[in-house]
Amino acid sequence: MEKARIMDSKAVMRAVTRISHEIVEKNKGIENIFIVGIKTKGIPLAKMIAKKVSEIEGGNVISDFIDITRYRDDITHDKIRDTVDESFSLDVEGKTVILVDDVLFTGRTIRAAMDYIIDNGRPSMIQLAVLIDRGHRELPIRADYVGKNVPTSRTESVQVKFEELDGEDAVIICDK
Repeated sequence: MEKARIMDSKAVMRAVTRISHEIVEKNKGIENIFIVGIKTKGIPLAKMIAKKVSEIEGGNVISDFIDITRYRDDITHDKIRDTVDESFSLDVEGKTVILVDDVLFTGRTIRAAMDYIIDNGRPSMIQLAVLIDRGHRELPIRADYVGKNVPTSRTESVQVKFEELDGEDAVIICDK
């Protein structure tokens, strides 16, 4: 049940623009950076950020996505065996990898994504960009780039919608 609509499409785009400028500024350009979306909702956000960063810098930033299912700590090994391992196509050795996800909550998804990346090479740095940071961390993980901090209770959920998948860009708080 929808409780509050906290971001509309314009607010989402403003957050993407701000995050993109911060990425360019912190990394002094786009040389040697990869933007990597975490499946599912991190993928459209990563595409939006990559497009905006490319526009800002007048170049082409490399982006890809990862499926961290095999690295999750909340799925049994029997279920993991049945998942398809989609090959990661980027050589991360010595690069700055910017992981992108829609919502940062407990930190477990990001831990799994870092494990995935490190198993595929040794980046010089891993940074994290999220649209929403809702708190409630279970692991010592923080985002380098945040669209919006949204304090929530554990009885609420945050739904991020993207035009590409849901027909609109929006962020909604719901009761569970």
